[in-house]
Amino acid sequence: MAAMSFEAFRDKAFEAAAANGCEAAEVYYVESERFTVKVLEQDIDSYSVSKSGGLGLRVKRNGKDGYAYTELLDEPEKLVARAADNARVIENSDEHPMQTKCAYQQVVQPENPLTALSEKEKIALAKELERCCLEADPRVKRVSHNMFSSYRSKVKIYNTLGLAAESSDQGCYCYVSPVMEENGEVHDGFGFRFGAKSNETRACAEEAVAEAAAQFGASPVPAGEYRVLLRNDTSGDLLDFFSAMFSAERVQKGMSPLKGKEGEEIAVSALTIEDDPFYPEFPRAFDDEGTPSEKTTVVKDGKLMSLLHNLKTAKKAGVRSTSNGGRASAASPVDVMPSNFYVVPGKKSFEELVAQLDNGLIITEISGLHAGANAFTGDFSLLAKGKLVENGKVIRAVERITVAGSYLALMKNIEEIGADLKFGIPGGSCIGSPSMLIKGLMISGK
Repeated sequence: MAAMSFEAFRDKAFEAAAANGCEAAEVYYVESERFTVKVLEQDIDSYSVSKSGGLGLRVKRNGKDGYAYTELLDEPEKLVARAADNARVIENSDEHPMQTKCAYQQVVQPENPLTALSEKEKIALAKELERCCLEADPRVKRVSHNMFSSYRSKVKIYNTLGLAAESSDQGCYCYVSPVMEENGEVHDGFGFRFGAKSNETRACAEEAVAEAAAQFGASPVPAGEYRVLLRNDTSGDLLDFFSAMFSAERVQKGMSPLKGKEGEEIAVSALTIEDDPFYPEFPRAFDDEGTPSEKTTVVKDGKLMSLLHNLKTAKKAGVRSTSNGGRASAASPVDVMPSNFYVVPGKKSFEELVAQLDNGLIITEISGLHAGANAFTGDFSLLAKGKLVENGKVIRAVERITVAGSYLALMKNIEEIGADLKFGIPGGSCIGSPSMLIKGLMISGK
């Protein structure tokens, strides 16, 4: 049987769902194309151009949800039958509403001419990025990772309750990791750019090379409690991992230390955390349930104001969805996911924070989050690198240390929040943070 158009498949699936005794049906369709090239030693190391599409079907039968997935738009009746069978055997009785017909605020995607470049031009950008690294410092011996990737995608969400939502997105990013060597010491660095800044090859390369160069002469520090300045990318990595504790799904399942803390002070008054789907870099009009986007202040002046909700968790809590219904893919059921989730920046520059640190450590890199951090308890113990600061001046590089603590305690020990908000490489969610000065964290060293 030849593949149908999306519209024909949708209509046939809805007819079949009604005939199968389903109270409602919903389709979530994604089609995407991606270009990725990795260049090493000015040769193409790997290269891929891919197009994919998938449709997730959800039916509601006797108040229970059944899911099915297909990559081929044919035989909608069989897909509906699978979803209905899944609904019959489901044991979870939590109601998961479907979004009804609604209007959306218009959003304007940022201009990004790089996505329109030819494949040859994108390969040339990756080669230039590597070349800029090698030219930046004679100690750069090679580049271990060097990639340019661009993508386009479309999402269509329709249901039998009148929902009709469609959007398109495009973007690109690059990253590079140079390896430097001097007197037997070997260090690597990392730099990335996304969006329209992905052609800033020289700036990206110089940032990565500077990261590697700053590590020469590194050694541990004595164990103890230190005043710590978490650089923006490091504080962003922590926020990214612990953002799961703000999920209403996690809280309702008893898998978050924030259970029962709504309305309470969980941080210093300087801390405000927002989830803003309209943030100009990555705007969206609706979430993966078709719920109209809205900005949510999760923490305001240290107080936990709201959790992140999808339609299911909102129904259970007796509140409105915060438009944070998310799917890892068209094959995945609906979960709770942040949109653009970030710490609201303060006013001080990074240099001013270093001076205010006076004596302590700047943490520039952490690793081992998935092994050494626990979103259920908020505890973490992570390998780290950074810089020793004395009297407001950087003295030397630091490595082979472990930084440990609790994210809940960290939020209550913030002394100052910087102005240097930085987002990580965008994925299903975009997470960002400025640098943060912390009164004290435990460091294990020599």
